[in-house]
Amino acid sequence: MREVATHCPYCALQCGMMLREGADGRVEVGSRDFPTNRGGLCQKGWTAAELLDHPERLTTPLISGQPATWDEAYSLIVAKILDIQLTHGPDAVAVFGGGGLTNEKCYSLGKFARVALGTKNIDYNGRFCMSSAAAASNRAFGIDRGLPFPMADIAKADTLLLVGGNVAETMPPFARYLTEQRENGGVQIVVDPRATMTARAATIHLQPTPGTDLALALGLLHLVIAEGLIDQSYLDERTAGWEAVRASAAGYWPARVERITGVPVTDLEATARALANGRAIILTARGAEQHSKGVDTVTALINLALALGLPGRPGSGYGCLTGQGNGQGGREHGQKADQLPGYRRIDDPVARSHVASVWGVEPESLPGPGLSAYELLDCLGKEVKALLVFGSNPVVSAPHANNITKRLESLDLLVVCDFVLSETAVIADVVLPVTQWAEEDGTMTNLEGRVLRRRALREPPPGIGTDLAVIAELASKLGSGEKGVRFDSDPHTVFEELRRATAGGVADYAGVTWERVDAEGGVFWPCPDADRAGTPRLFEKSFATPDGRARMVAVEHRPVAEEIDSDFPLYLTTGRVLTQYQSGAQSRRVKSLRGEPFIELHPDLGFAEGQLVRVTSRRGEAVAPARLSATIRPDTVFMPFHYAGAARANSLTSDALDPISRMPEFKVCAVRLEAAQS
Repeated sequence: MREVATHCPYCALQCGMMLREGADGRVEVGSRDFPTNRGGLCQKGWTAAELLDHPERLTTPLISGQPATWDEAYSLIVAKILDIQLTHGPDAVAVFGGGGLTNEKCYSLGKFARVALGTKNIDYNGRFCMSSAAAASNRAFGIDRGLPFPMADIAKADTLLLVGGNVAETMPPFARYLTEQRENGGVQIVVDPRATMTARAATIHLQPTPGTDLALALGLLHLVIAEGLIDQSYLDERTAGWEAVRASAAGYWPARVERITGVPVTDLEATARALANGRAIILTARGAEQHSKGVDTVTALINLALALGLPGRPGSGYGCLTGQGNGQGGREHGQKADQLPGYRRIDDPVARSHVASVWGVEPESLPGPGLSAYELLDCLGKEVKALLVFGSNPVVSAPHANNITKRLESLDLLVVCDFVLSETAVIADVVLPVTQWAEEDGTMTNLEGRVLRRRALREPPPGIGTDLAVIAELASKLGSGEKGVRFDSDPHTVFEELRRATAGGVADYAGVTWERVDAEGGVFWPCPDADRAGTPRLFEKSFATPDGRARMVAVEHRPVAEEIDSDFPLYLTTGRVLTQYQSGAQSRRVKSLRGEPFIELHPDLGFAEGQLVRVTSRRGEAVAPARLSATIRPDTVFMPFHYAGAARANSLTSDALDPISRMPEFKVCAVRLEAAQS
């Protein structure tokens, strides 16, 4: 029996697991005692190996849905790209990546776009996940690492405020830390319009009107100021901008915030006092961030944390719960429109010079910033004529999905790399079959900023390549070798180059080696030197800003982009459920995980349990059975976003964007309901 220690292919916990392959070729998942999950796995982790030999697995390239050879597929792709770029310019070809790709793939994909294609247009689905929290953290702290402290700190907090997250369903092993925190006598406060599994276990559940988290945060800051609970010495010594922030909070007195949010004044007061009582951690997730004001909402919560003197202290601080498996590493190494490896800005001349020297090109040859994810998808078939998709399924996952599907269908060339025929792959001109997580080596970076090793258990089936091999082959056929630029298909070689490219950057991996990761059970970045330890806890002495002070930014509440009215009188919010993951391309194919789409709504809305309901927004409609809940707000309905077809929640969602992060407003739009024909 062959056995290997690796990590789960799903969420950003990256739970440790053992994989075992028997003589019959069957792969089994076993538990492993790793710091993040302590031997536990969720249903998705336990069943992950079922996808390795799934009957729907792709085993050959497809051209227009028909089997083809790799040479035929590559020839078509390269000929089309060259023709399109000759006619329309280099930016007419774009790349769309994913937050589930390894660090090595993310790095190679960014290099491929800028060097082999010479295009500015590359972005990834993590824009739909982490961008608002990342922008707010960079603005405040000068650095973005989801959790700037180890997960173990969570159990040590006297008070935990979780805004917009349902970890009991989305990352169940994480819930152990919440249980431990409560068992230690801690107060737990969850902010969510729904009484989720996580909210029901909390000490206090704040149930605001969707889209009002920013007003809630400002109201809490008002209260800690009014009651004299701020840490003035911390503010004086470690922050800048406090006076403007204090002035902005003055207008958010409790009664006004109650009117805006629907949260009772007594609950606001209890929350503010709890946060000031000892060690406290404030966490945000997609419920707070996926809004057209997501950056300002997170900023207001960071301001609250700074006013209380929390960041940099053990058992205290602000953190963001990263969603996708490599959502952290995926935004560090260059597959984002405005970034180069090491979390460097692509418009920074020093950064361009450093990375260009590693790649062996001239700095001026590198393109500038490109379009953000939704803006990129929205211009397909217009300015952009070809798209290469790696590790993403935007037909299901993008907002205003009817529009994005039409845009994808209008392309001259759509190429998808995947191991199953996702909804996006179905409409592709060329589909390239690639390896799964148990068939490849590489690194991932989890929600704590801990770099981990993904290890291959077995060789992939015949005829299946790795994403790195696809990138290297396409780059070669597009003439990268003639430019003296090498693309490698070996992940270890790629990681060694990544180390050089990130050296001196914000996300510095220069001191991280595969050998260290193996020996230490993961290495926290930044780690600039192989002779120095990683950095589990940031901000103990200073922040990553020029003067070492955190930047506090005054923000104001504003309404959601699309208010309810007489035609669309209800708020729709979307999210995840226990058995599914992201667009469902993987989890919907695992028999034991299969759930059914639904719409959760209050009984007062007049529908029966299981009744088919049509949900309509200004962008489209979806149909799903009703699931009645007396604990959801009567003005709010909920749909999981994992499903395709008639139940696709993103047919409804808004494409209004945050002005800074360019995050779409997934979490709230106006809808109406009616009975649907069965």
